[in-house]
Parts: sequence; structure tokens; C-alpha cells
Amino acid sequence: MNLRSPRAAVVAIWGLVAAFAAIQAVAWTIAGGVPRRPGVLVQVVAAWIVMLILAAVSTARIDRLNAALSLNIDAHTATLDEVKVLQMHNAVLQILSRSVDVPLAFQALASRLVHLVPCDRVGLALLSENGEELQTYTARVDTEERRTRPRPDIVFKSDRTALGAVVRSREPLVLNNLNDGAADFLDINVLQTAGFASVVLVPLVAKGRAVGTLNVVSRRAQAFEPQHIEVLMPVAEMFAVAYVAQQLQIAVGKHRSMETMSDLTLSIATEINSALQTIIGHCDLLERGYPDPSLQRDLAMVVLQAQRISTLLEKMRTAAHERLKAVAETVNQGGIPSSPEAYGERESS
Repeated sequence: MNLRSPRAAVVAIWGLVAAFAAIQAVAWTIAGGVPRRPGVLVQVVAAWIVMLILAAVSTARIDRLNAALSLNIDAHTATLDEVKVLQMHNAVLQILSRSVDVPLAFQALASRLVHLVPCDRVGLALLSENGEELQTYTARVDTEERRTRPRPDIVFKSDRTALGAVVRSREPLVLNNLNDGAADFLDINVLQTAGFASVVLVPLVAKGRAVGTLNVVSRRAQAFEPQHIEVLMPVAEMFAVAYVAQQLQIAVGKHRSMETMSDLTLSIATEINSALQTIIGHCDLLERGYPDPSLQRDLAMVVLQAQRISTLLEKMRTAAHERLKAVAETVNQGGIPSSPEAYGERESS
């Protein structure tokens, strides 16, 4: 609905009052002036008082209706904005549930983010396992993405970068003038060189740990407001949970692989040790039955190499157990059960 219609009605009402006043003035001029009879003059004044009161009441009523209409339109607009945000959240959850690859899901969702926060580019930065590097992925919102598989564009060190500062502080950062940070942060300098003027960096936080950032950039200065951060925070949290789940899924896969390798190593080591003990026993019998010095030297060499192989097998078993223990610790820290039985125990507790 056009908000100018109530204002036009008010103008029309007072325009009619002015027109009547002009017509009456012309009529009085033609008639030779203001009527001098008291009865006629009282009627004219009463008519004008009633007309002005009606005009004022109508104006006030129209203003109240206009204010109520404005409130309803604002509420409707806010509801539409909330619906857009909820639709975006639903799309994020659907895509993340279908894809275990977070960069691939980000590439599919980048074009939708521009409807929530107007921008020229959307970026995702993911922290490496050692916590020293950030792999950045960029999606263009104004052109169709031609890459079928996302690839890191630039790998930044976490120190001396705004991305690293946001990850360490776990607080969003808004720079509406990149001149303010270009001298201090390498990544901001790269953005400024590329022609961008504003950026918002929102941390990806899951279980109290920051694993990266969600970034939106614009070529316009002063392009972002605090409400844009409120819109991006839930999306960033979903990406964070998905990325942590992806890392834990990889850790669970490593754990199961290490379990299989450990069992296989132990089984093979047992078989080889059995064969080695048989060889050592036969060498001992040969050494006792044939006291030939040359043969005894050869038998001693065979026994020595057999013992060496046994020692190497023991080291392999120890290394497999240590690696299995390290991966299991990573899985337990993430709160992901490694078996259906463990999942049932976690749910019951």
C-alpha cells in the first residue's frame, strides 16, 4: 500500500477548505463585502467553525490511521525479514545434512547469503589442524560459480591477520573502512588491493572453540551495520558445527582404520613370532647336535637376526597402540562415540 495516499487525503481536505474560502471571498467581493446582517454572519461563522472542526478531526483520524498503517507495514517487513532468515537457516541445514564437505556446502550457499547481507563476495576461512594456518575459500555472488570442487584461494598464517585475530578473540569484526586495518593485517591489505572497502568477519565457534570465520566483503565503504552480524551469527554457528562434525568424522574414520591396522599388526606379529621361535628352537637343536664352529657362527647369525626381527615387531605393536590411543583421545575430546554401545551409554547418562 502506498503511504502517500493518507497524506494526499489530508492535503485534499485542506485544499477544499481553502477553495471554499476563496469562493466565499470572491462571492463577498461581488456582493459588496461581508454580510452585515447578524443572522447571516452567525450562520457563516458557525458553518466555518463546523467545517474547520470536521477538517481537523478528519486530519487527526487520517494521521492516526497512517501511523497504525506504518506500524503494521514495519511489522510486516520485519516478519518478512525473519522469514528470509529462517528460510536461509533451513537451506543451510538441508545442504549441510546432504554434504559432509563444508567448503562444498559453503559454495552452494554463498549465493543465498547475499539476500540476507548485501555484499559483493562471501568468504570462508577454516583453521588447519595445527591451528597455525587458515585456508580461505571465496565465492562470487554476482556470477555463476564455474568450479565443481572448491579449492583454497589463499592460505594465511593465523598471526598478523584479521582472520587470526577474530579466531583468537572469538568476537566479530566490522571494518567499514579498510584503510583502518590495511597497515596492520595482511589479509585486509589483500582485500584493499583487490578493490574492496568494507568487510565483516564472524567467527565459527562450536563447543567454545573457534575453527574459522565467515566473511562478507563489499566494494562500498560503510556498507555493513551491527544487525548484519546478528544475521550472520547463526549461519556461522551452523558452519562451525558442521566443520567440527566433519573433523570428528575423519577422526572416527582414522580411529577405526587404526583399530583394524592394530589388530592386523598384532595378528601378523603373533604369527611371525611363532615362526621366529620355531626357527630359534631349531637353531638351538642344530647347534647342540653339530658342534661345527662354522655352522655355529651361521646359526648364531640366524638367531641374532630372528631376535632383531622380534624387536622390530614389538616396536611396530607399540607404535600402533600409541597412534590408536592418540586418535581415540581426539574422538573422546570431541564427544563423538566410537561405537553404538558407547552411544547408548552416552544417551542414558
